[in-house]
Parts: sequence; structure tokens; C-alpha cells
Amino acid sequence: MHDIIRQLDEKRQKARLGGGQRRIDAQHAKGKLSARERIELLLDEGSFEEWDMFKEHRCTDFGMDQEEKVPGDGVVTGYGTVNGRLVFVFSQDFTVFGGSLSETHAEKICKVMDHAMKVGAPVIGLNDSGGARIQEGVDSLGGYADVFQRNVMASGVIPQISMIMGPCAGGAVYSPSMTDFIFMVKDSSYMFVTGPEVVKTVTHEEVTAEELGGAVTHTTKSGVADLAFENDVEALAQLRRFIDFLPLSNREKPPVRPTADPADRMDESLDTLVPSNPNQPYDMKELITKIVDEGDFFELQPDYAKNIVIGFGRMEGQTVGIVANQPLVLAGCLDIKSSIKAARFVRFCDAFNIPVVTFVDVPGFMPGTSQEYGGIIKHGAKLLYAYAECTVPKITVITRKAYGGAYDVMSSKHLRGDVNLAWPSAEIAVMGPKGAVEIIFREEKNDPEKIAAREKEYKEKFANPFVAAHRGFIDDVIMPHATRKRISRSLAMLRDKQLDNPWRKHGNIPL
Repeated sequence: MHDIIRQLDEKRQKARLGGGQRRIDAQHAKGKLSARERIELLLDEGSFEEWDMFKEHRCTDFGMDQEEKVPGDGVVTGYGTVNGRLVFVFSQDFTVFGGSLSETHAEKICKVMDHAMKVGAPVIGLNDSGGARIQEGVDSLGGYADVFQRNVMASGVIPQISMIMGPCAGGAVYSPSMTDFIFMVKDSSYMFVTGPEVVKTVTHEEVTAEELGGAVTHTTKSGVADLAFENDVEALAQLRRFIDFLPLSNREKPPVRPTADPADRMDESLDTLVPSNPNQPYDMKELITKIVDEGDFFELQPDYAKNIVIGFGRMEGQTVGIVANQPLVLAGCLDIKSSIKAARFVRFCDAFNIPVVTFVDVPGFMPGTSQEYGGIIKHGAKLLYAYAECTVPKITVITRKAYGGAYDVMSSKHLRGDVNLAWPSAEIAVMGPKGAVEIIFREEKNDPEKIAAREKEYKEKFANPFVAAHRGFIDDVIMPHATRKRISRSLAMLRDKQLDNPWRKHGNIPL
């Protein structure tokens, strides 16, 4: 018995060392933590239960039978808690064969994903891998496909979060791309389908790994990643904060955290937030932070498609998803990137029972050949589809402009908005007064006095929220300072909302 216990201790010690102290030191020299250190920082102290610590690869080709087998085979898997709530986790170990994915490596990941689905808990992947283990050939590729299939089956059932903390290239990128959120670490992580060398060979482009698929590239240009953090420690601390906003699965409502922030708190400064000049911008994030509990707003994709703002906040302790046009950027117009960004977020909220609060100040869809050639019609329809399909509580506040088709798209009453409110500064119309008058009274456009009079008449009729309110498209016109109170009351009223879409295998969103 003592001999077995000694062997167990030795095997555990060997597994914990991964590829050895020298390689762990090399990780530290790059400013990166080891796979186990990352799990220790992510999970509550002492909560981690590890699985398959002793699992080893079965490959004998290309000298792999001569290599010393490392227990765990390059990935640490198991479950634990974050702030007392259950999560499953896998952390790839770059010190073991460069974190490359083998058949057994994939089996370990699939096992935690399967169990997460059974019990209803999030899966968090800490990715740091050189890709497929080349010596295993198609077995490694089959392992990736097994993981991909589980990503798809888990979509909309349990939250899936990818934290890219090192290389992620080739087929490896498709698993994170199908998860709900992707976070990256600056200067030490990258994602791309083909690396700089292949790009140079095929297209003759000279590009570095960081320029091609670094954290800054994917959070500002491609929109693939949601946030980029300065280092591993900050990334894991923020991930702990982020998980607190999410339910564990689609079978439960989002978590409620006690707050001392009164639901009926007024903020008089909001009465002067919207400038009297309709063409002057203001910061919509100021409104968001003044409305949510304790000003705590977790923004996603803040550096991509900045003309729309998305993220999580809390109202009376309950998580809400927030979507808002940003007048500071492109006047808040909807374009291809912002439509896709917001649509995916709305669909996530709908899948996981998170109410959606929408703040509207939108002059329309972005005009121009680049948008039309890029497919704004179909991409803009994604946001329309997402809001129309969404069955969770939907509360909309129009702060200023809501023009044309963009008014319809932004969670209007016509798309089953539950509570639609407007500030006194709201203008709900087909288009702005100047453009409308020039079309309606085009025969008078050469007479400035007549056009000015017509524009004044149009403003009096439509540049206010009352025409929509007369029709019942707006439930109430509220004072800005009472916005938090009215949203909180609406959410409380909608707490037990039930709405089902017609049965179908699935819809066909305009992809």
C-alpha cells in the first residue's frame, strides 16, 4: 500500500510539473503563467477538482514512442467554482509538446464539455497551443472535430468562454470562434487560420504574427475577440468578474447580486445630457453608467464598431444586457459591423434569459457604396432578426433620433418590445426634417423661406415623441432623470414574462 501511495505522489508531482521546470521558467520569461497557475488564479482557492491527470498519448509514430510521456498530455482539465458558482475548465499546457492537441488531449476536453452539458455549467477554455500534433495526423484532426461538434451542441445551452493566452492557429481557432465570448492577452496571444510564413508564400504579404492575429488586431479590426487584457493576471481577474453576470445555463435566470443602490434613484444630470442642437453628439456611455447599479458596466468589444455599445450591467441586482447607439461615433448610424456586433449579443442574451435594455439614438443606416456592396441589407437584417426573435423582457428608451428603418430595428414596439419609452427630446420619424421637406416639397426647394417654413412645420409635427405616443408605439414619455426608476419597475413587472415562438427546428437568420 505504501508503495502505491509513493507512486501516486510521484506521478502527481510529475504531472504538476508538466514539461518540466525549465519550460515553466521559459513561460514565465515570456510574461505568461503556467497552465496550473492560470487555473489557480481563475478558480476559488482549493475548489479545483482535476480529472485525467494521468492520461497519456497513445501515439507511436515519428519517434513519439521514444519520447518521455508526460501525464496529462498537455491539458489540465476539471471543475471548480468562481465566487462559489460551478464552472468547468480546461487549460492547455504549452510546456508539454507546445500544448499541441492530440487524440487524448481532445478526449480530456470533450469529457469536461460533456459533463458541463449534463449538469448545466459554463465551460471556460484557457487556450495556449501550437495547434494539431502533427505526429498524430488525422487522429489529431478528428480530435478537433469532436470538440467542434460539442461547441455547437453546447451553444445556447451553457455559456462557453475562450481565453486566448498564447498561440491559437489553424483549425484550433474554430473552437473559440464558436464559443460565446473570446478574450485575449496583449503581446502574448494570437489567432489566425494561416500564419505569417504561409501568408508570405501565398500572397507575398509581409506581416508579423501580432499584426496578423494579435489581441489588438482582433479587438479593433476583425471583431473576432471581445476584449484584450494587459497580462494573464488581469485577464483572469476580469474573467472572474465577467462570469458573475452570467447564468450557469439556459435552464436558469441570471444571477441576482444584492445592491445598496436604490431602484428609484433619480439623476438630475440626465435632464441635460442631450444637447439642444440635434446635430451635436454626446456620450451614451454616460447614460448607461448612471442607470445601472453602482455604475458597474462590463462593456464588450469597446474598440470595435464603436457606433454601438454592448455589455452587461445590473438593475436591482439582476443582470441585464445593454445595447445602445453611440452618437459620438458616426452619429450613431447602424452599419455592417455594428449590426453584426449587436445582433450576436442580443441572441446570447435571449438564449440565456437575460433581459435586454436598448437605448436608441439612431439617424438611420449608414449610406454609401462600401456599405451596399458589403451587404448592409443582409447584415442589417441580422439585428432586426435578433430583436424580432428575442423573447426575453425587452425595454427600449429613445433618447433622441429614431429615424427610418433603424427605428424599427432598434427593439421597437413592432418587434414585440415590451416597454417602449421616450425622452421629451425624442424624434421619431421616417427621416430628419431637412431631408423630408426637400423630398415632400421638392418643387419649393429653390425658395429658402418656404423651405424653412416647411421644415419648421415638419419639426413641430414629427420632431417629438408624441405622434408615436398617440399611436401607442411609445408607452410613455418620461423625464430623463427618472429613467432608472422606470426601467427597474418595468423589469420587475416583466420578471415572469412568458412568450414562445412557433415550433420549428430552427430559423434561417440572414447570414
